[in-house]
Amino acid sequence: MALRQTTIIRDRLIAAHAELAEAGAVEIVTIRTTGDRVQNRLLAEIGGKGLFAKEIEEALLAGRIDLAVHSLKDLETWLPDGLVIACVPPRDDPRDAFVSARRAGLASVPGGAKVGTASLRRQAQLLRYRPDLSIVPVRGNVNTRLRKMEAGEVDALVLALCSLERLDLSGHATEILPRELMLPAVGQGALAVECRTADEVVRQLVQPLHDPISAACVAAERAMLAALDGSCRTPVAGFAEIERNRLTIQGLLLNEDGSKEIRGRREGGIDAAAQLGAELGKELRSVAGPDFGLG
Repeated sequence: MALRQTTIIRDRLIAAHAELAEAGAVEIVTIRTTGDRVQNRLLAEIGGKGLFAKEIEEALLAGRIDLAVHSLKDLETWLPDGLVIACVPPRDDPRDAFVSARRAGLASVPGGAKVGTASLRRQAQLLRYRPDLSIVPVRGNVNTRLRKMEAGEVDALVLALCSLERLDLSGHATEILPRELMLPAVGQGALAVECRTADEVVRQLVQPLHDPISAACVAAERAMLAALDGSCRTPVAGFAEIERNRLTIQGLLLNEDGSKEIRGRREGGIDAAAQLGAELGKELRSVAGPDFGLG
């Protein structure tokens, strides 16, 4: 997935700057992160989602690479000093997909069925809707997860729809889960191009790829997450969208078994995106008790 996403950005850069089409002008450097290497444990047990970015950000700071492409939801809320998200391309579909070879949708899955996901957010929302399901931790790339399902390790999977689409595997999606049932992760569907803060050349190169609407939405979501200051053991969901120049952000905080939830929303101008997200995060945090795992 990481290589596919990097290739997407490389191709868009070349389309925007003809000189980058010359041989050797753009080089893709593959960096295998801790999150990629350790597949037998949940991310929450080994340090959280930042393990998909740590080694890449070290390479950026050391000057071994000039820009990095991430799934935005895998980036820590606070970036290391000296690094910046220079570009957020147009966001892909942020929704989650239900995948099963035997069932038409989540509602038709029998009680006790094993549904695979490595996400606490998905686990909590699945159990909120269907407490009779058995949630099985499944990690690995998309193809690995699909093979595990086909081998009978789980009866179904819940995956990010954009992951399937980017790999031309969207035909595996049995049902696209509505946001009312499965609110996305903060930043889901969005890519982030990260570079050194002081590297004006790279920042200018990626500007034609930047989408201000997508950037405002994910800024609101990340501000909400920052205000919550939740641990990697806290199921949090958040999604912002813009209509008629008004930004609306929804936030959701759950406990791990989905038995309790707190929802909230804010609406306002696009220029106040981060403020709206921060206000929502503070509101959710203020009413959350010890069951929600906030420090």
